[in-house]
Amino acid sequence: MLEGVFTALVTPFKKNKEIDRESLKKIVDFQIKEGISGLVPMGTTGESPTVSIEENMDVVEMVVKLADGKVPVIAGTGSNCTEEAIKMTKMAKNMGADYSLQVNPYYNKPTQEGLYAHFMAIADAVDLPMVLYNILGRTGVNLETETLLRLAKHENIVAVKEASGSLPQMMDVIARKPKDFSVLSGDDNMGLALTLMGGHGIVSVASNIIPRWMEEMVSAARQGNLEKARTIHYELLPLFKAMFLETNPIPVKACMAMMGLLEEEYRLPLCPPSDSDREKLREMMRGQGLI
Repeated sequence: MLEGVFTALVTPFKKNKEIDRESLKKIVDFQIKEGISGLVPMGTTGESPTVSIEENMDVVEMVVKLADGKVPVIAGTGSNCTEEAIKMTKMAKNMGADYSLQVNPYYNKPTQEGLYAHFMAIADAVDLPMVLYNILGRTGVNLETETLLRLAKHENIVAVKEASGSLPQMMDVIARKPKDFSVLSGDDNMGLALTLMGGHGIVSVASNIIPRWMEEMVSAARQGNLEKARTIHYELLPLFKAMFLETNPIPVKACMAMMGLLEEEYRLPLCPPSDSDREKLREMMRGQGLI
């Protein structure tokens, strides 16, 4: 089962907007050295909407090679086109990815039956474990619990990244899921709550910056050390909040640039943070002792 903290990796770019391979290596090395449970390239945090299929798969292949079997790689190969998702997932399997991350089809807003057929088609076509990514705010459609439970019967559908924002829905999923099915929080600020309710960890944005602290918090929660887990959560809460001062991944990339992990470059329509938000991020990073 997937347990622990899985970093939703940013995609570093050069000033000419090409993928920055050297910075990507630096980031992956940092994550593994700090004890992360796994890596998730080319999700939302990786700016997947603005990379080509070729670039998407190039990043996945680089991360698989850099991880070198030390940690599992959950490749972002989702799409609002089922055939495209199947194509990319086949490529990820051939590259050696351990799992694929499949987001709710966005913009076309399928029905629950459409969601079921979409995910089942991918699971049937590619023998690679799948993590479903339920994020209503980004896709305009919620993967309802009844639909998720139907999908979880498929041997290739093994986990959900739950970012619906609804604690009642998360509790319902945890209470009714198959025993060997992992439930991971897709929101850092709800990760502790979900883990204490019986979830298995977090797909984290904040762990791009603080992988060791995120692992400490989730480990403490899963071991029943509530005081330690709660203390870490509240110490990190200013950082969790700061990660969404502007649209993700703008704040996390700005903070990583302050740490010297990458050049602060985005692809339009994403752009640098405002001066006032940048100063708030800088103050938060100083307060956390990160710069």
